Amino acid sequence: MKHLSEILSSTEVRSFTASADPEITGLTFDSREVKAGDCFFALRGTQVDGHDYIERAVEAGAAAVVCEQLPERLSDDVCYVVVENSSAAMADIAAAYYDHPSRELRLVGVTGTNGKTTIATLLYDLFRALGYRVGLISTVVYRIDRREIPSTHTTPDALRLQAMLREMVDCGCEYCFMEVSSHSLVQDRVRGLEFCGAGFTNLTHDHLDYHGTFKEYIRAKKLLFDRLPKRAFAVVNADDRNGEVVVQNCRARVATYSLRQMATYHCKVLEMLFDGMLLRLNERELWVGMIGRFNAYNLACVYGIAMELGAHSDEVLCAMSALHSVSGRFEPLRSETGLTAIVDYAHTPDALQNVIDTINDIRTPQQRLIVVCGCGGDRDSTKRPEMGAIASREADVAVLTSDNPRTEDPEQILDQMMAGVEPQSQTLRITDRSQAIRTAVMLAQAGDIILVAGKGHETYQIVGREKLHFDDREELQRAFAELKK
Repeated sequence: MKHLSEILSSTEVRSFTASADPEITGLTFDSREVKAGDCFFALRGTQVDGHDYIERAVEAGAAAVVCEQLPERLSDDVCYVVVENSSAAMADIAAAYYDHPSRELRLVGVTGTNGKTTIATLLYDLFRALGYRVGLISTVVYRIDRREIPSTHTTPDALRLQAMLREMVDCGCEYCFMEVSSHSLVQDRVRGLEFCGAGFTNLTHDHLDYHGTFKEYIRAKKLLFDRLPKRAFAVVNADDRNGEVVVQNCRARVATYSLRQMATYHCKVLEMLFDGMLLRLNERELWVGMIGRFNAYNLACVYGIAMELGAHSDEVLCAMSALHSVSGRFEPLRSETGLTAIVDYAHTPDALQNVIDTINDIRTPQQRLIVVCGCGGDRDSTKRPEMGAIASREADVAVLTSDNPRTEDPEQILDQMMAGVEPQSQTLRITDRSQAIRTAVMLAQAGDIILVAGKGHETYQIVGREKLHFDDREELQRAFAELKK
């Protein structure tokens, strides 16, 4: 517990209505979770305004309320703190409440459109293999050393984030690797964190439904690097033209990685098979159990960050050779009848093209490629025709289907995907994702490759506002089993 004055020390306050300095027992922005002694934050969201729930929070026992505008009715027993931006204030107050845990960790953020989850997870696995206690914050899972916590967002809200970082410190973690989404940067979720370094993967067409323009999307990603202190480091992809942009105002030392040009950390793919690839990293060769040029980029970034953190090159390369793909990222499944299926999270045009290019680099002319993919609802609709175009152009057979339609009509989503389909392609439209996967398996012959893209690690499908159990890997296994009957 801390007194309110203590946790407000780094927050700019416009006005303060209080006759006492209460002890704060907890922090929350959900009025349904308020307990006696809590500080409640009234946040303005896109659909809900927390200011409408201040009275409910007070009735539940809130000792303090942080808001942008005072309610009409004030309680004499409550301290009302008026700030310019409740979200920013919440991040500052959470950092103070949990004693700034990021100062006691070596915290590294990874941002970009594709590759964030893989890089953050591989860094977690790598540094655990090197003998450290490590934390992970990713789209797939949060980890406090060995303990797993289900992930709700790529980057959690500031309260949960600071609480988890404090747990990491308390259990002896020395490092934490975290995905930093563009949403979290503009919503002040990572405000108050002190990063010792950051990695940039790439920037492609995504999240324009939220940011509006590609320029705003770049600006959001750039914030992570703009805020790095001089003593920190940045490791950026030199082969992405936006790499130079994101570090334009960066005070930290900048290192680069590349597969195509001179860089601080240069990587070359020497050989690639379906069970792994041979790489040359800064003139050192290693075999890894991962495939694809996109994974070569991911591993080059991992190596660069490890080097910038001061790890020993020989130890890092040895540990990297034992790393494996992240769940749902180019994850292979094989049937007893000779089919190979690959489940991948690719849900942007660039990611889908990268995965298909990787398969094309390895498959023989006799092996057909069947692609199953869809597009999520309530998300950027401009990429849907492009996704349809890539699938129909690159695959021998394309099966367009539903992803997470959310509150949109799945048929309308498929209409937009079909608008980009190549006229002479073999393209099927099957709305039911389970049926689409079964159809792809039925159409495949021994030796063929089936790519099921878009959901990857997800074990659910969001239809309307309901989250239903659905796992691409389970559906493939069922379809494989049906072939044997």
